[in-house]
Amino acid sequence: MPGSDIGIDLGTATVLINVKGKGIVLQEPSVVAVDKSTKKVVATGTDAQKMIGRTPAEIVAIRPMRGGVISNFDLTGEMLRYFIKHVYNYHVFKPRIMICVPSRITEVEERAVYDAAIQAGARKVYLIEEPIAAAIGAGLDITQPVGNMIVDIGGGTTDVAVISLKDTAASTSIKVAGDLYNETITKFIRRQSHIFI
Repeated sequence: MPGSDIGIDLGTATVLINVKGKGIVLQEPSVVAVDKSTKKVVATGTDAQKMIGRTPAEIVAIRPMRGGVISNFDLTGEMLRYFIKHVYNYHVFKPRIMICVPSRITEVEERAVYDAAIQAGARKVYLIEEPIAAAIGAGLDITQPVGNMIVDIGGGTTDVAVISLKDTAASTSIKVAGDLYNETITKFIRRQSHIFI
């Protein structure tokens, strides 16, 4: 049997993995815990997030994705490899992988995502803009000559796009999203009520 088809939403805050025929099989934080002295990965995903604030000084939790793009190529590759092997333990056939990327990603950032997936063990890698993936996931018929506006609010970026005839007619990606909202709410409550969240 050839390798499975895997869809990955490589988000700033969370990684979602969908395996064809099985649905969403993984939803974990985009966090990697690293030993600073040896540079080795100690934990990934939920296990790494649990370590935040509870580890010795030499172990640090890092989010290798910032603003919807890769900020640490090596750790993103390690994180992807761990998650892919966790959901699809391939021996002979490597999986085909489709990854969601922000709509206004640069060629350099696009290449970094592609290379990280290949390094993680993909046979073939396809990239799809997040608003188009969101529209398909919402059941919209994007083949029609009508405009559909999609607003995709992630952890690091908010993508806004108008989709028509299977393509993006207009789009923008801003680096104001869930992480900033959370931080702003936390600061407001701390300032107004002296409560730390």
